[in-house]
Amino acid sequence: MSERNGHAAGAGAGGGGPTGGPRPAGPPSDAERIKSSSRHLRGTILESLEDPLTGAVRPDDAALLKFHGTYQQDDRDLRDERRRSRLEPAYQFMVRVRAPGGVVAPAQWLALDGIARTAADGSLRLTTRQSFQMHAVLKWDLQRTIAMVNQTLLSTLAACGDVNRNVMCNPNPHVSALHAQVYEHARALSEHLSPRTAAYHEIWVDGEKVVDSRGIPERAGTGEAPAARPHGPGGDDEEPLYGTTYLPRKFKIGIAVPPSNDVDVFSQDLGFIAIARGDRLTAFNVAVGGGMGMTYGEPATYPNLAELVGSCTPEQLIAVAETVVAVQRDFGDRSDRKHARLKYTIGDRSIEWFRDELHRRLGWELAPALPYAFESSGDRLGWTDGADGRHHLTLLVENGRLRGRALDGMREIARIHDGDFRLTPNQNLIVARVSRGKRARIEAVAREHGLTAGEGQSAMRRGAVACVALPTCGLAMADAERYLPHLLDRLDPILADAGLSQAEIVVRMSGCPNGCSRPFLGEIGFTGKAPGRYNLYLGAGFSGDRLNCLYRENIGEEEIVAALDPILHHYARERTPGERFGDFVVRAGYVQAVASGKDFHAAAERGRAALA
Repeated sequence: MSERNGHAAGAGAGGGGPTGGPRPAGPPSDAERIKSSSRHLRGTILESLEDPLTGAVRPDDAALLKFHGTYQQDDRDLRDERRRSRLEPAYQFMVRVRAPGGVVAPAQWLALDGIARTAADGSLRLTTRQSFQMHAVLKWDLQRTIAMVNQTLLSTLAACGDVNRNVMCNPNPHVSALHAQVYEHARALSEHLSPRTAAYHEIWVDGEKVVDSRGIPERAGTGEAPAARPHGPGGDDEEPLYGTTYLPRKFKIGIAVPPSNDVDVFSQDLGFIAIARGDRLTAFNVAVGGGMGMTYGEPATYPNLAELVGSCTPEQLIAVAETVVAVQRDFGDRSDRKHARLKYTIGDRSIEWFRDELHRRLGWELAPALPYAFESSGDRLGWTDGADGRHHLTLLVENGRLRGRALDGMREIARIHDGDFRLTPNQNLIVARVSRGKRARIEAVAREHGLTAGEGQSAMRRGAVACVALPTCGLAMADAERYLPHLLDRLDPILADAGLSQAEIVVRMSGCPNGCSRPFLGEIGFTGKAPGRYNLYLGAGFSGDRLNCLYRENIGEEEIVAALDPILHHYARERTPGERFGDFVVRAGYVQAVASGKDFHAAAERGRAALA
């Protein structure tokens, strides 16, 4: 059978048993049936959208809509009330916009602002994958909303689903010469790995190809329009990479530019680390097998850090990426979606097996990995100056949510700005490439609308990240975006008392263990267990090179504060010069160091045994 369609010998195998190695392939999951019978993601989406009797779409179509960049959700705060009133749930849709590297032009920002105000809930959310999300779009407005996104020369295609998603890229505006080179590779990679099906434009823009999905029309202010990419009319030849069943699960790629690891490159299925001489890009280190999600109570699932397998030249980047995707397509677990990410494919077979398979398919071998050093994973807030005489303002956006006064301010800035905007992997926003004559005016508008770089706030708060969670995410078990600011209100006085208000401590909170906010890379991490209850994790590496470890399970706010208070004071008293909080809690014995996902659960058990 053809390897390219995801049904090669061994395809679907995965999920190692107790003795290691791939377990026998089980029957395909229901998701595989939905994809294979979808006619390249068409399904009956159009019929579902036209059904006037419900605000929802058919279950199979809800699964397919993810590939088109939208999730069916409902307002869980209203579920009980609507059930009592014998009404169906308050169905709505989250629409995610794919912007490679998180770069958009001012005109695109203004268009998305208008869509958010007229079709969504009046807010824009900046995600940890440098994407935009708009929430509370009704089914009746969904086609119009996605069509309007396409008219901005952006796209929602492949923002979700079992394909490669938005390619992340370090914004790095203060070293823009290098960033420009790396960004172009991220944009080209995103385009190359985009699905080819014509279904997207048939459904959302009346079959007319109006944009290229890479979608930034004014790169570096040149006004250059993206070249059109043909889409087939239907049939198996539509998806030369993905085939009829696409990938076993989602696939994530990020490109880091040392010394910043803001993309958390080791959390990606496929990570590239830029290697440069001065401002000239010379190579990429290649890391494979990262991923944050796991399932409670299933120790065969775990967060994992990607492993380095070598390096490639910039010219080899796309070939390497496509081949890594193809290996996962053919060997990823298609029977158990909880065990279907690349990290499990590698974990079940070994990194040596994966490297050999990659080299066999490439027809050449990666070079050895090259030296690099990461120093941080956060954003440099405030103003920075670029080598080209332009300026860059990084604004703190708490948990990525822009609404009300702040959204109004960004609209005014977009009307003034002659550079571009860059979404950071930490949910903040860079007003980038500000000309000297516009700086004072943009600064004044930002100040007037309460848009700041976090002056006067604790460093912990400035670096904190949370996912959306309740009330809209169907997977959430607890609040995150709505709750983390309150929890930080409780922790800020402790930090002040300990003299740690300006100590950078990475905090991540997710409403469930799927890990959209990368909680297992937080020096202090939280995952929701139930409303008001969280697992508390400690000890990740400050620069994203070590997982954290479970410290307390299923605890509420008072227990969280009581647990962290003495540890923070202990850190303040006994840290060594330059010692990070995550390193300290490991050295002090609060948790064990976790370098591998396969040791994630075992380290927690060893910690419990030591406490007992």
